[in-house]
Amino acid sequence: MSSAQFNAGQSHGQAEAKTQEWIDSAKSTANAAHDKACDAAGKTQDQAQRSKDEAAGFLQQTGDKMAHMAQGAIDGVKNTLGMSDKK
Repeated sequence: MSSAQFNAGQSHGQAEAKTQEWIDSAKSTANAAHDKACDAAGKTQDQAQRSKDEAAGFLQQTGDKMAHMAQGAIDGVKNTLGMSDKK
């Protein structure tokens, strides 16, 4: 084997090794990005659930207040018309 062939073979081997390093690096970067995206999605989902729960609680409280106000208005009208249970 000539020196030129040896050098060509050596260069080819080094190029393959470098290519594999780049592939491994790209895979590692992609996996890290995937993990970060999954983590962010999980945090977003958790926050959305908390917001949903808070909104449901707020709406429940508002509904309860409206029901009490309506009952108070009904009682007031009944009292005015003399129809209340309290005599």
